[in-house]
Amino acid sequence: MEDAFRRWQSEKTAAYLSRAVAENEPDPKRAKLFEKMAAAAEDQAGILAKDLKTVPVFKPSMRSRITVFLLGILPPRTMRNVLSAHKVRGVSVYRTRLPEPEKKDESGHPWPTSVDEIGQQHKTYTSGTLRAGVFGVNDGLVSNTCLVMGVAGAGVGANEILLTGVAGLLAGAFSMGAGEFISMLSQREMFEHQIAQEKDELERYPDEEAEELALIYEARGIPLSDARDMAKHLIANPEKALDALTREELGLNPEELGAPMGAAVSSFLTFCVGASVPLIPFLLGYDKEGIVIAAAIAGVALFGVGAALSLFSGRSAVLGGARMLAVGSIAAAATYFIGSLFGASVA
Repeated sequence: MEDAFRRWQSEKTAAYLSRAVAENEPDPKRAKLFEKMAAAAEDQAGILAKDLKTVPVFKPSMRSRITVFLLGILPPRTMRNVLSAHKVRGVSVYRTRLPEPEKKDESGHPWPTSVDEIGQQHKTYTSGTLRAGVFGVNDGLVSNTCLVMGVAGAGVGANEILLTGVAGLLAGAFSMGAGEFISMLSQREMFEHQIAQEKDELERYPDEEAEELALIYEARGIPLSDARDMAKHLIANPEKALDALTREELGLNPEELGAPMGAAVSSFLTFCVGASVPLIPFLLGYDKEGIVIAAAIAGVALFGVGAALSLFSGRSAVLGGARMLAVGSIAAAATYFIGSLFGASVA
C-alpha cells in the first residue's frame, strides 16, 4: 500500500510540475506537449489510485513548490535536470531546438521513420571526460597557486612554502575525489531509480507509455499517426521500449549514467596535476627566486588551461587563455597581498 501511494504521489507531482512547465514555456509546441504530459500523468495516477483504499488529497511537497517558483523565474530549459529528477516526462525536447513539421531536425537530417533508426540516432558520444579533466587541472592549478602565493606573501621560507603546497595538493585532491564520488554515486542512484520506475510503469500500463512516447515524437515534428505507429512498435520490444522511454521521457542516456569510482580517480589525478605546477621550482631546490619562477610557470599553465576550455565554449583560444590568465593572476595577487598583511602583523 505504501509503495502504491508513493507511485501515485510521484505521478501527481509529475502532473503538477508538467502543468507549471506548460504555463511558463514560451514555445507553443513545447507548452502543448507538457500539457499533454500532465494529462497523461493524471491518467496514470488514476490507474494507481485503484490500488489505494482511499485516495488522499494531493498536496505538493515543498521541493515541488520551490521548483514551480523557480520555473516562474528561470526558463524551463535551464531547469531540465531538476525536472528530470522529479520524473517530469518529455524534458528530452530541451536537448535540441524543435524542428518544423517536415520530419527534419535543425541540421537537415531526417527524423527517424523506423524503430531501428530511433536507436541509432541516440548513439552519441560526449566529451564529458575530457571536460572534467580540464576543469580538474584548472581547479588544482588555481587553488594551489593562490595558496602558494599567500604563504609566500607572509614571508616564509621555501621549505615551508613547499610543505604548505604539498598539504594543499593532498587535501584538495582527496576532497575533490571524495566529493566527485559521492556526487556521481548519488546521481547514478537517482537515475537508476527513475529507470526502474519507468520499467515498472512499462509493465503496468504499456498503452499509456506508448501514447506518452508518441506525444514526444509529435512535438519533435513527426505526424501523430506516424509517431503512434512507431511508439507501438517500440513498446512491443520491452528492451528497446525501456531504452527509448529513458531517453525521451527522462532525458537520460542509459549508457552514460556515470561511474563514481572513475570520476573520483579522474578528479583526484587531474587536481594533483594542476596543483603540482606551482610547486615545481621548490621541488627543484629554488629558494627566493622560486616564487617568481612559480608565478611564471603558473601563468603559462593558466593560459594553456584557458585556451583548452575554449574547445568547449567555441570562443577564441587566445581570448580564453588571456581571460583565465587575468582571473588567476588577480586571485594570486590578492592572496599574496593578504598573506603579506598577515606576515607584517606577525612580525
